[in-house]
Amino acid sequence: MSGGEAPPPRRAGFWATLRAVLWSFAGIRKRRAWDEDAVRLDPRAVVVAGVVAGLAFVLGLVAIVQWVLARAGAA
Repeated sequence: MSGGEAPPPRRAGFWATLRAVLWSFAGIRKRRAWDEDAVRLDPRAVVVAGVVAGLAFVLGLVAIVQWVLARAGAA
């Protein structure tokens, strides 16, 4: 390479994308990590991971509510 060009940043994999999305769900993210994610993460992968994580969260809540209601009815 000639000049001051830096190589393009390496793209984050599936687990790195999922980890970033889950940390964002929790609202716990350092500014430096957020800046790194903005460069490395593929926006489409983040959207897909967010939708999947959101769906899993909602389905988990529904399952917990159904379990609690079933236990309350059995008592």
